[in-house]
Amino acid sequence: MNVLYFYLFLFVHPYLAMWWTSFEKAGRKSWEALIPGYNYYVAFKIGINKPWWSLLMIFPGIHIWMWAVVNVSYIRKFGRYSWQDTLQGIFFPYLLMAKLKDSEVIAPTNWANPKDVETRRIGDHIVLFLAVPFLGHVVAFIFGFFSKDKTGQKSTYKEWGDTILFALIAASIIRTYVFEPFQIPTGSMEKTLLVGDFLFVNKLAYGSKVPVTPVSFPLVHNNIPFINVKSYSDIETINYTRMPGLGKVKRNDVVVFNYPSGDTAVFDPRMPYGLMGHDYHGILIDESERMFFQKYGRDAFMRSIADSIVTSNPALRNTPNQVYEIAYKNATSRIMASKGSEFIDHLDFWKAKARKMLAVDKLAMDHREGRIIKHFGLIYRPVDKRENYIKRCVGIPGDKLEIINSILYINGSKAFIAENQNLQYKVSNFQNTGSSSSFINMMYEQYGLEPTDTPNNDVRGWRGDYSILSDNGNTLELEMNLTLSELRKLKHDFPNAKFALNVPNKKDFKSRLQAHKTGFNMVEKLENLRYFPRDVNHGNSVANFEKITIPVKGSVVTLTTKNIALYRRIITAYEGHTLVEKNGKFIIDGKATTTYKFDMNYYWLMGDNRYNSADSRFWGFVPEDHIVGKASVVWLSKSPLSNLNFFTNIRYDRILKFIK
Repeated sequence: MNVLYFYLFLFVHPYLAMWWTSFEKAGRKSWEALIPGYNYYVAFKIGINKPWWSLLMIFPGIHIWMWAVVNVSYIRKFGRYSWQDTLQGIFFPYLLMAKLKDSEVIAPTNWANPKDVETRRIGDHIVLFLAVPFLGHVVAFIFGFFSKDKTGQKSTYKEWGDTILFALIAASIIRTYVFEPFQIPTGSMEKTLLVGDFLFVNKLAYGSKVPVTPVSFPLVHNNIPFINVKSYSDIETINYTRMPGLGKVKRNDVVVFNYPSGDTAVFDPRMPYGLMGHDYHGILIDESERMFFQKYGRDAFMRSIADSIVTSNPALRNTPNQVYEIAYKNATSRIMASKGSEFIDHLDFWKAKARKMLAVDKLAMDHREGRIIKHFGLIYRPVDKRENYIKRCVGIPGDKLEIINSILYINGSKAFIAENQNLQYKVSNFQNTGSSSSFINMMYEQYGLEPTDTPNNDVRGWRGDYSILSDNGNTLELEMNLTLSELRKLKHDFPNAKFALNVPNKKDFKSRLQAHKTGFNMVEKLENLRYFPRDVNHGNSVANFEKITIPVKGSVVTLTTKNIALYRRIITAYEGHTLVEKNGKFIIDGKATTTYKFDMNYYWLMGDNRYNSADSRFWGFVPEDHIVGKASVVWLSKSPLSNLNFFTNIRYDRILKFIK
């Protein structure tokens, strides 16, 4: 139901409740009940003597709470305190309000009179419970235990019911329209933002979004913690609306946004936040691929290859990850060379099998445990309830973007490099004169670099600045994630070391362009499915990305069989049109067309930790209705290491640090 219908209901509510018949009993004029807006001002004045609370009914979501508040407080002015009266006032007040014309306004509750207190006791408990189920009573009980009710004063549950209700209303307005706290959950923005940073998101910067689903449990995003049920209802919905802001999204802003590919999610309350993964569309392709390779026994093939590798080179037993990577690539290449067309040419068939497994059978691979598990099905997330992500906006509407061998180009020029942006380097001939542990200590103490893996469960090693690929006595081969300042310092201190940007698969820009023209082989087509636009004929990767133009609202693009993959999700998922593709022709909303006009602006967002970030390279354009706000300041930062005490794990140097 569109929220406008509820506002229409609020408009007629005073007439349905026949306020004009009871206003005079409360010392007001009956005609005051007939003036829209002003009638709520008077009703709040009568009920709780806070007429300005009527202004809070403007805010979607808050308007429902305030509707209940005005009803309950109004009927209580006429002595209606019982639990039956309270429930009617909250959910359906009309029968009760029709009787108020024969009632009289009573004196306020005499808290020194046990009878008055008892009359309203259960009703006050109901109000407190509906404000914050269970938790409100826990808080009231704890504080009530230390400060017993005193004769002549409000009861603990009444006092806390009023306090919590107002606090929730105020906090909800601030969180929805002004700023919202946010915690960095992953390392995609290292070292600009660290895992464990707590920051404020400024929603006024670009204009606050009016919630699409305003009926929601307060102060949580999309899932109620501990009980793992969704926190919102779609009984009311609002079309995308953004209030005026202080400015627009600028290139290189650090932006919080709703995850574009999070419209569908695999739900499992046993997992963190109740989700196996936010990216259902990526999971769908992964499951399709897994089912195909399972048919041809890739796992057994990999074991055979791994055994052969170790037999021919026993020293590799100490590097199982390296053996696994070689065996995986070898087995995948062989199967794709002989059977790949069965998967690539019939991808819709395999995706349908995976979709049935996920949606109907409710099964999925749990990669942490390496087995198929039963989950709780798929759930749809409206825009405002999709997971919150944070990245740097590197491309704004109209920009031409391209990545060549890990270097980002915007409008033909090298893009801005943030102070703490990471790129990944392959490092050879790195001199080391000490043991592995002394090398780890030296890198941490002199350069602040932390290894991916450390011996003896060292307290470091969670961030993953570098990995040791091989140790040849006095020289090391490394893979390092470095900022420009870190790179300069290491080059100065280790002049014999060679640093080269790591370009995955060693596929340079020219060969990628050639493959676009001559066609990709089966292994390359499989790899293409991992990156936006997840199409076998678009050869994008972490390090190389084809030249694209970021869509501008109102601009028109000519559709082709080649570029439709870039815009398919915009047309259908983001802008709500139907799209049929048949024999190279396009039918949008039932009409054949060769062009498409964009309804929204779009952005391109990437993590500063470029080689360890799920960003637009994987899920594409970010629509303007997904933009939440600008990351402004880190107000607290704590290391996620569990073996540090509370005071040790606080990063004091990051408190009140502005984000840039």
